[in-house]
Order: sequence, then C-alpha cells, then structure tokens
Amino acid sequence: MKDGFGREINYIRISLTDRCNLRCVYCMPDGVRLVPREEILREDEIALIVRALAQLGICHVKITGGEPLVRSCCRGLIRQIRGIDGIQTVTLTTNGILLPERIDWLKESGIDGVNISLDTTDPKRYAQITGGGDVSKAIDAVHACVKAGIRTKINAVTMRTDNEDLLAFAKDEPVDVRFIEMMPIGYGKQFRPVDNRKVLEEIMRVHPGTEPDLSLHGPGPAVYYRIPGYQGSAGFISAIHGKFCGSCNRIRLTSMGFLKTCLCYDEGTDLREIVRDPKLSDADRCGKIREAAGAAILHKPAAHCFDEPGEITERHLMASIGG
Repeated sequence: MKDGFGREINYIRISLTDRCNLRCVYCMPDGVRLVPREEILREDEIALIVRALAQLGICHVKITGGEPLVRSCCRGLIRQIRGIDGIQTVTLTTNGILLPERIDWLKESGIDGVNISLDTTDPKRYAQITGGGDVSKAIDAVHACVKAGIRTKINAVTMRTDNEDLLAFAKDEPVDVRFIEMMPIGYGKQFRPVDNRKVLEEIMRVHPGTEPDLSLHGPGPAVYYRIPGYQGSAGFISAIHGKFCGSCNRIRLTSMGFLKTCLCYDEGTDLREIVRDPKLSDADRCGKIREAAGAAILHKPAAHCFDEPGEITERHLMASIGG
C-alpha cells in the first residue's frame, strides 16, 4: 500500500529478539534490559502478522535482532514466512558468530540472502568494537554463505574512511560490502558519524574507474558502485549525508510487536495486543492487523530528523527496536 506521501511500502524488518551474543559499542555495550520472554512475539504470532501485512502489499521481509540466530524459532519462522502468499524475499541480518553451524538449515529454509555485520577484519579492533568477539568466526560466516550459494552482503558501520580490508571480500567473491552511516539512536548518539561521501572518495582514489552500479541488489536504500575487476560491489547506506526518506519503503516490527513507521520517532501501533486478543479468531486478527497497520502506514512521517537530534522521539536502543 501507499503511505500519505505516495511511497509504496513493501518492506518490513522484523526483530526476533533483543538478545545478542555480542556487545557492540554503538548498540548495546552494557547489554539491554531484557524484557520477559512472554512479552516477545511467538513464532506463530509473527507469521500471522506477516500474513496480514502481505495482504497490504508487504513482499520483502528482513529478519533481524538483536541477534536472530540466538532464537530457536528462527529456522521454522523463515520457512513459514517464505511460504506466505505474496512474500517474494526473506533475508537475514546476523553478526555471523553462530552462522556456519546453521548454514545448511538456513539454505534449506529458503533464505534469499544474508547480511553479516562486520566492521573490521582486524582481530584486536573487532574485539574492541564487539566487546570481545572473535573476528575469525564472522569471517568464516562470510565464506560459508558464499560457498552455500547464498547471496551475501557485509554490513559495516562507517567508522573510518580506509576500508580496504573489508573491500577485499568483494574482490574475488560476489560479496557486496555496504557502509552504513552511524545513526543517532541509542548509543549511536555518542559517536560522530563518518560521512560516506568521504569513504567513496577514498575508494575512487584507490580504485580509479569505480562507477555507479545500477543493477538491482535488493529492496533497501543502498546505493552501489562497481570497482573495476571486483566481483562484488561497494554499497552505501547514508541516512545522514544522503537522506533517502523520499523513497523509503520500509516499516519495522519490534520483538514485542510494536509496528514502527520511522526509525527516529516513537510513532506506530501495537500489534501484539491484537494477536493476543482471546476474543478474536485468526481471520479477525488479520483484519484488525491490516486496519491498524494501514492507518499507521498512512501517517508515516515524511522524513527522519537525524539532522535535528532534539526532535528525535525514539528513546529505545537499536537492539530493542531491531537493527
């Protein structure tokens, strides 16, 4: 469906959990106040919500966390969502630590792509960023995905302009390396964002002939560039210095069932209340979900206000919202 500004909303990011096995400095260095498990949506509740939203035109689903692979229902949920009429793609964002041992069932479940969060390949720096994580496990995850034939992307929060270590993944394998500007949400407010335009300038300096890649890489907002001789591409998600709100096509569902229409505002609607209403049949729940979600989407804000931090009304950490 279209929102109040005529944008086609067809993409949802679903957080399975606020739990994570890493403690990244810009996300949850001190952990989060974990909500009781009974307050987190169950597998069948998430599938019901997706089924209702698919009837509104949602066709692309991203599974996120926290770390989604720490939740045992991940496998079954991906399979369920993949089988819902109207759903075209189901992808996963993960830190990769648990991925190699789950790669077979991920592929069997019908996953269309995996994004692996990896900010550096330097072991010491990776440990500092992630609160003691082992970078070799994340690197193994990238290679495991490629070997399994799963479309693979690396998500790197931009913290410096020299990123040749990450770009090396795109040289000999079809891996897209995406640089994501730090957003002032939660702990991200403590960091000064690195301008992705500076990163692109450095790439073009080191790799003359780099040019825009206009091929389709997915439903998200990334802008891609092709480096001569590289199999993969360099992508840029530049919420601060390349504001893409005019073409935003996404909504978010938190692990507690709150449907968010924009990352930086606390606006949206509570769908958990609907799916847990004992007086309703599943058909009635679907109808009410469509009604509530449709109204929220219709009032989706025109744009975020990251350039005016005082206007941000979202107070939760990214892990609680869904990365």
